[in-house]
Amino acid sequence: MTERTYPQGVPSWVDIEQADVEAALAFYSAVLGWTFHEAAPPGSPTRYVIAQVDGLDVAGVGSACSAGPDWHTYVSVADVGVTLDRVRAAGGQVTVGPTVAGEGGTWAELTDPSGALLRLWQPRRRLGAQVVNAPGTWNFSDRHADDPATAFYSTVLGWQFDEVDFGTMIRVPGYGDHLAATSDPDIYARQAAVAVPPGFADAIGWVAPADADRPAHWHVSFAVADRDRTAQLAVAHGGQVLGTQDTRWARTVTVRDPQGAVFTASQFTPPE
Repeated sequence: MTERTYPQGVPSWVDIEQADVEAALAFYSAVLGWTFHEAAPPGSPTRYVIAQVDGLDVAGVGSACSAGPDWHTYVSVADVGVTLDRVRAAGGQVTVGPTVAGEGGTWAELTDPSGALLRLWQPRRRLGAQVVNAPGTWNFSDRHADDPATAFYSTVLGWQFDEVDFGTMIRVPGYGDHLAATSDPDIYARQAAVAVPPGFADAIGWVAPADADRPAHWHVSFAVADRDRTAQLAVAHGGQVLGTQDTRWARTVTVRDPQGAVFTASQFTPPE
């Protein structure tokens, strides 16, 4: 199987840091069907666990830090230092790093001009999520804010922003071609079968309106086979359903996990 790789500017990983790691593992195992293996070396002062679906890496769960219990999104970059220079020049702030994560790679954390927190990942051994858009795996990360910060992200990460009939799509030009040539050779035929918007193969995220009760942030969605069943499992294991939505393309539920992190579970329902 071809390893999934992520070009410059493409989100590649998501993780969460929570006070009770064992409780987090129990919740996400029940709700998203994850299995786990320990990634931190023996004797490490912090714990980091890799979540898997069908034996493939999909996300991380770590012990708590000052950043809070929410999900974090990482964007793949070729050179963290160079990218952080662009962040500063474009009006963002560097809040953590660069920090070497063993042999896996190097990461850093930034806030954009609206205050939304995002992380960067310069990979070595850990390339990023090895399966996406399948039940139980990462679907998209969306930026929720009144200001889309298009100039900032275009300068720092080379993103393009396209208005389509159901929202603002964030693209990395050429990403679809990269997938077709590597880990997803059927991407164009599969997407053509459901009449997605032009450029959708390059999509790496979406811009959404600001949430009334939260400042600007990046929000994580996971694909699921059955939205309603996922909602039931979340509640049964201590989570809270914040809302549901049915659109032309998906049935979604927004969930707060027992330790306070918010995410969306999305069942793909393309128009016939």
